[in-house]
Amino acid sequence: MHTRMLGKGGLEVSAIGMGCMGISYGYGPAMDKAEAIKLIRGAFERGVTFFDTAEAYGPFTNESLLGEALAPFREQIVIATKFGFKNGEVTQGLDSRPEHIRAVAEASLKRLKTDCIDLFYQHRVDPDVPIEDVAGTVKQLIAEGKVKHFGLSEAGAQTIRRAHAVQPVAALQSEYSLWWREPEKEILPLLEELGIGFVPFSPLGKGFLTGAIDAATTFAADDFRNVVPRFNEESRRANAQLVEALGHIADSKGATRAQIAIAWLLARQPWIVPIPGTTKLHRLEENLGAALIELSPQDLATIEAALQQIQIVGDRYPAHLQQRVGR
Repeated sequence: MHTRMLGKGGLEVSAIGMGCMGISYGYGPAMDKAEAIKLIRGAFERGVTFFDTAEAYGPFTNESLLGEALAPFREQIVIATKFGFKNGEVTQGLDSRPEHIRAVAEASLKRLKTDCIDLFYQHRVDPDVPIEDVAGTVKQLIAEGKVKHFGLSEAGAQTIRRAHAVQPVAALQSEYSLWWREPEKEILPLLEELGIGFVPFSPLGKGFLTGAIDAATTFAADDFRNVVPRFNEESRRANAQLVEALGHIADSKGATRAQIAIAWLLARQPWIVPIPGTTKLHRLEENLGAALIELSPQDLATIEAALQQIQIVGDRYPAHLQQRVGR
């Protein structure tokens, strides 16, 4: 596995990371603990050195799981976690007050079984706390040796610029994929200007781009996709043409849809590090295989031409969650 740099502060990670949320939270029942540890360690054995979690995933259980799974090779990997929700509960709203950031850092350090958080993201921008205060608090934690690098998630351009002026931002984590290209308008040019890395979550469109989901698919009762407009039956039926087009391109390269979707992200910029998530080892291996796929300029032009003919249907978040992004 090749490595990439996030930001200008020396944060080196595997070109493809592992998003760990779905192991514990968001996409139906949590994995069996022993199987989850086996999967996480399997990722490391296959070259993954970048693992993404958050106190809100569970809440708390995902961090504890990673702490245990990654303890044997802690010095060889990078762990990213996040702060920003009251009591670690997404449903309770935002809280990025300095004292809360500090409390989350201390608790996360214990759960992760480490003395330093490699990358500490603000999970969502808190409109009640100036971003300068957030960045300043993380800057202090870095000075104290409790955090190495500062990150933001789903932040808007103005917020990124203001935060970066106080404490250099190593990475922005936001959704980006073949079916959500909004960051290309304003965010990617800004990140390039400032030298900030980009960590796309949901690089496979929350599973849709793999071709494993169609109009007839049903989700578990506690699966987040049940409330996402882009995943209602009508939207899934309409968006099937994107999966079909991706399949044609994948077949021509002897690859899978998932591999082409991830390879496309890797080809966008050398400072982009996607973090696909999975609960299955064979899917993990498939995802990592994307690092071996070289998309030529002609391949990229073919993908671009196909996308131009397709209108993606459905919002990516329900309205109440959309309010939290892009600030």
